[in-house]
Amino acid sequence: MDRTVQIAGVGMIPFAKPSASEPYDVMAGSAARAALADAGIDYHQVQQAYAGYVYGDSTCGQAALYDLGQSGIPIVNVNNNCSTGSSALWLARQAVMSGVADCVLALGFEQMRPGALANVWDDRPSPLARSADAMTAIQGIDDHAPIAAQYFGGAGMAYAGKYGTAPETFAKIAVKARRHAANNPYAVFRTPVSEEEVLGSPPIYGPLTRLQCCPPTCGAAAAVVCSQEFARRHGLDATVTIRAQALTTDTPTTFDSGDMTKVVGYDMTRAAATRVYEESGVDPQDIPVVELHDCFTTNELISYEALGLTPEGTAEKFVLDGDNTYGGQVVTNPSGGLLSKGHPLGATGLAQCAELVWQLRGQAENRQVDGARLALQHNLGLGGACVVTLYERAA
Repeated sequence: MDRTVQIAGVGMIPFAKPSASEPYDVMAGSAARAALADAGIDYHQVQQAYAGYVYGDSTCGQAALYDLGQSGIPIVNVNNNCSTGSSALWLARQAVMSGVADCVLALGFEQMRPGALANVWDDRPSPLARSADAMTAIQGIDDHAPIAAQYFGGAGMAYAGKYGTAPETFAKIAVKARRHAANNPYAVFRTPVSEEEVLGSPPIYGPLTRLQCCPPTCGAAAAVVCSQEFARRHGLDATVTIRAQALTTDTPTTFDSGDMTKVVGYDMTRAAATRVYEESGVDPQDIPVVELHDCFTTNELISYEALGLTPEGTAEKFVLDGDNTYGGQVVTNPSGGLLSKGHPLGATGLAQCAELVWQLRGQAENRQVDGARLALQHNLGLGGACVVTLYERAA
């Protein structure tokens, strides 16, 4: 049975640096309570919960939700690298669409440590071994650079080598992110930066400088997902619907193409976006606001094309023409994105969801994209998983 799925409530907490973070269970509980309050329901009306996080022991989701009530509902812990939060949302939607549940909570949180991402378990095979082998075959390994920056910086080098993209173009994306984040009280970095400051910050890898890399961040976000019937029966806000959604994983081209843009998920993104457009009948050119996975400036630029926002090879012109911000074709990352809002891995997908729900309700204050009726979300995790979600405001 296929049913219309609503986002009845969203909530998140201000993201923070690891040194200023509360414990994960406190953050997650606060975000869940905020989403329930926004929906106007009690936790005991929730029939299932999907709790996403990357770093933590098993059953952290239960520890985070038990303070809201020990109602005995199924709580499923989700870990899909940087796409964890949107994977929890995907599962929640699946449960509601199938008729198994009428009201589900999707929760994402992360208590991160300072510094670059690193493997926690060094006594077993890495789940990124295939990706690492593919990257090594293409560009080798730099023992002095963060591994994530090597993936996405390498992708930026590959793209620039093919299309001649200038370093300044990537830097403009970081400037735009800070400009947008200045209007977001939930963002970690809200102070504007200049292009010169971005390019002058310490080099990391390839075209990437420090100000073009997302920071380690702690935070939490949540969404109440329900059927249209449940929303109507309980008098909930039915403004925002998930019109289409797709979750994709790697295909052989990720590892066999010899192309770093594909190693970091270009084809996963393109496949998920294509499914969403086909399911919804929506043209990407008609979408006015997008929250996409800008873990590095290079990935934002590559994602413009993977999502079909601009044709292949035209992303630099897209940036230079201002088509990625207010007054252009589409406002990308009005929240400030991962670059400036921050990137607590498990929370990111649901923070993107919250931002887009606020945009479609007209509640985004100084970040508001006027008249937005459609909104697109893109959340990517290496290893790999990509979730693309299209939201629609009720007529």
